Amino acid sequence: MPSELSGIALVTGGGRGIGADVARELARAGMRVAVSARTRAQVEAVAREVSGLAIEADVSKQADVERMVAETEQQLGPIDLLVANAGIASWEERAWEVPVEDWWRVQEVNVLGVYLTCRAAIPGMLRHGGGRIVITGSGAAYLPGSSQTAYSASKAAAVRFGETLASQLEGRIPVFPISPGLVRTELIGDRMGDDAPWTPPECAPRLVRALASGRLDRLSGRYLHAEHDPPEELEQRVELILANDLNAIRLRR
Repeated sequence: MPSELSGIALVTGGGRGIGADVARELARAGMRVAVSARTRAQVEAVAREVSGLAIEADVSKQADVERMVAETEQQLGPIDLLVANAGIASWEERAWEVPVEDWWRVQEVNVLGVYLTCRAAIPGMLRHGGGRIVITGSGAAYLPGSSQTAYSASKAAAVRFGETLASQLEGRIPVFPISPGLVRTELIGDRMGDDAPWTPPECAPRLVRALASGRLDRLSGRYLHAEHDPPEELEQRVELILANDLNAIRLRR
């Protein structure tokens, strides 16, 4: 496929799994990509693969995040696309028995990390004249049956943050909370069997690529699912989604 994108992308949690696949997809599309993760060996390997910039950083630490954004801007240029993808999970059985610091660590990475990353990147985007933000959420944010309190709570917060941030940035920076679906990654490991409703790993990168193009900007703030909302169908459903307040987490009475 010929290059269709340009500009600079910063992908957090890009050392493996979904983040690494997103970095590869954006690079193939023509973007210059900065890849961030806590594990230097992993992030350097992905950066080499995409001819991008490797940055070792912990998104839960403000100093790390500010350095990450500054380094991206200094070495590559103004950030056009932020993919706030870094996240962790806990595999608790009884929330009341989990060490407090372990439960809270999930919130630090999945919620505070998203906030700090957006907070650091937005001023530069506004100075540059705009950009786009993609926040990796999860079906655990709203689907019944989740058994992990820390992870579900963190993803619900991240999705709601993304929707609200989109309102604050309306007309300037589109913000898209997305669910990549259930993808086989190291995060999940062997905790689910082959009969689980697995999502093809290429779905999330394709959706992020489409969001980076700008053709779905009117859906800013809408919750998009990588498998159930393929870009081609989304383009045809924009008017329907907006008219009926679809792709949004709402309380229905």
